[in-house]
Amino acid sequence: MLRIPLTILALYASILSAFSQGSDTTRYEDRKLKVDEVNFVSSYYRQDGNNAAVTGGVGSEKLTDFATTIDVHLLKTDRKHRVNTYTFELGIDTYTSASSDKIDPATVSSASSGDQRIYPSIVWSRLNETKGSTIGANFSVSSEYDYFSLGGGINAFKDSKDKSRQLGVRLQTFQDVVTLIYPIEQRAGKKGGTEARNTYSATLSWSQIVNTRLQLLFLLDFAYQKGFLSLPFNRVYFNDNTVSIENLPGSRFKIPASVRLSYFLGDRVVVRAFYRYYQDDWGLKSNTAEIETPIKITPFFSISPFYRYYNQSAVDYFAAYKQHAVTETHYTSDYDLSKFDSHFIGTGLRFNSADGILGIGRFNTIEIRYGHYTRQTGLVSNIVSLQAKFK
Repeated sequence: MLRIPLTILALYASILSAFSQGSDTTRYEDRKLKVDEVNFVSSYYRQDGNNAAVTGGVGSEKLTDFATTIDVHLLKTDRKHRVNTYTFELGIDTYTSASSDKIDPATVSSASSGDQRIYPSIVWSRLNETKGSTIGANFSVSSEYDYFSLGGGINAFKDSKDKSRQLGVRLQTFQDVVTLIYPIEQRAGKKGGTEARNTYSATLSWSQIVNTRLQLLFLLDFAYQKGFLSLPFNRVYFNDNTVSIENLPGSRFKIPASVRLSYFLGDRVVVRAFYRYYQDDWGLKSNTAEIETPIKITPFFSISPFYRYYNQSAVDYFAAYKQHAVTETHYTSDYDLSKFDSHFIGTGLRFNSADGILGIGRFNTIEIRYGHYTRQTGLVSNIVSLQAKFK
């Protein structure tokens, strides 16, 4: 089953940061915990194609996903004048997948054909403005019918003395449990139960304010996965007409490197550009290039057209329907791991008012975004999202 990430609302991810142990206690001020901001995001995603991995690289890829998240930001200033931020988020995805029905065509053996994913998380950070540093930590849970994940991480960020540069580091892990649900004809003699899938990653970041118009951010990631990295319900058909299930190596090492750029063209136009290069030890290499240009039409209304181009090579273990040889050790017909180019284009409409929207004083921002995705393999999708901010 193919699922495209739904997060297209922001180009810049916030990296929390470090090395704070403030010692100024001469001025005591301990402010009570208060609500700073509430964000509500909802999106509807729909795709279609004809390369479902569940049926060996052929068959319907129809999928719909309705996702909703709400996050609450709380602030508290402690006696050392450090600002503590607590973010609580709850997300729920409800999706249907035509290909999941083919795990057992007679009885729909997996609830993921019409499943829900629930993913709460909590993030804490402590900003020390005097030292120009922040420390942070996060914890998350994600649960659906055949998958359970626990995530946790720590992160740190340090400003230069003149505040023009920032150096950051983030360590993150996800400890996952995969429920083994096999295609109906593959279940004889196979042990069910669960398997582990663990991910460990480290991110190094460096941002630079070049001048009043130009800002840069560089990111270098290292990620290592170990455990059951296949999907147990993905079929593979061999060139002798036999069939088995996907079998991929038990480890994977990934290295993405990226750069983000923001350039301010006067008061009304911002150019935001992004490029990422990726490679891993499965043989996959990819390039991503993205540009977004928010244009302020009035002081309260802006439009943000965007475009993203992506290409990748196939992993060493991919082959199409009935193209694998039975002598191969590892094999998959999942077109997410094939060679392809893709295009994603759309726009966002944003309205904000310090006086409030619809007569609600704290309801100060609303944004609607639409994106259209096409892939060389024939996959097509559309996504509409809505974001509302209360502050």
